[in-house]
Amino acid sequence: MPSPSSPWSPSSPSSPSSPSSRSVVAGVDGSAESLAAAEWAAAEARRRALPLRIVHIGQDRAPSLVRPPMTGAAPASAGAVLTRRRPGRVPREVAERLRRAAPGLDVAVEQGPGRPARALLRSARDAEVLVLGSRGLGAVGGLLAGSVSLPVIAHAPCPVVVVRARAAAWPPPGPAGDVPGAAGDVSGAAGDVPGAAGGAVPGGGEVVLGLDLARPSDALVGYAFDAAASRGAALRVVHGWSAGAGHGGSGSASAAPGPGGGPSRPGTPPLAGVLRPWRDMYAEVPVAEQCVVGSPGEHLAEAARGASLLVVGRRVRHAALGAHIGPVAHAVLRHCAAPVAVVPHA
Repeated sequence: MPSPSSPWSPSSPSSPSSPSSRSVVAGVDGSAESLAAAEWAAAEARRRALPLRIVHIGQDRAPSLVRPPMTGAAPASAGAVLTRRRPGRVPREVAERLRRAAPGLDVAVEQGPGRPARALLRSARDAEVLVLGSRGLGAVGGLLAGSVSLPVIAHAPCPVVVVRARAAAWPPPGPAGDVPGAAGDVSGAAGDVPGAAGGAVPGGGEVVLGLDLARPSDALVGYAFDAAASRGAALRVVHGWSAGAGHGGSGSASAAPGPGGGPSRPGTPPLAGVLRPWRDMYAEVPVAEQCVVGSPGEHLAEAARGASLLVVGRRVRHAALGAHIGPVAHAVLRHCAAPVAVVPHA
């Protein structure tokens, strides 16, 4: 457990690189979702005073999202049109827009051929956080596909944030030099959150942490407190357990927390004890405790409505193959509209 004399550092549990080489990394493929992720990553880079790297990876064959729409189909998104017409210019144009919107932000571009998942994992080795766009785990094609995002989330050594875009999160390009206001303003104060990136609430919104008291992790709890502090936001800690057949196993039941954070499973530490050293270190962060009974994924998705960020954990697995991220992380990535941070921990 941490102590006030040695405060938690975001890079300590996740990144083997030195502080001078850390960066925020955003994977882009030209879609509206990945562009919203780039906006979110730019705001995060400003909050952390770190450089931003835009990573654009070519594919062995064109993904379905960049093919011309079929007759009668819904119009392609601005991102899809941008990708189809000039794929090599996508990362440069994204970087230029972000530089114009946030003068002083250090933005670098990386692009090249290769398998997207492997290339993103290479970029994650010296990343403070890796940010990806997603339209849902059932999507096909591009960096947004579950076949790409799930292996990256499962094996990245750093936290991975998955961002969804609101409608028109990245409008079609205007005249040269224009910076679309609806694309999410990253030029404000360091604590500002983009208005359109991944459904984030303008001006902020609480950070929600999903915590398993049977295996509390310093890396997970510390990341959530740091995220709330950097945004000037409150932190809501949601914990609980799946109910058995005699306890409303549908997941609809919920229990209000009592003293010490509410009931907990036998043999688990009380929530108040787990949070005490963090509340001492982050005294400025208001903390709410919520105990639930039932499906954790459903309760977390509900608790994160209007949140600026939902934080969940992923136990580190050393198997070279597979994309196992755990049932809770999988559920919230499928159902949560807010940005989701998946934090690896032992």
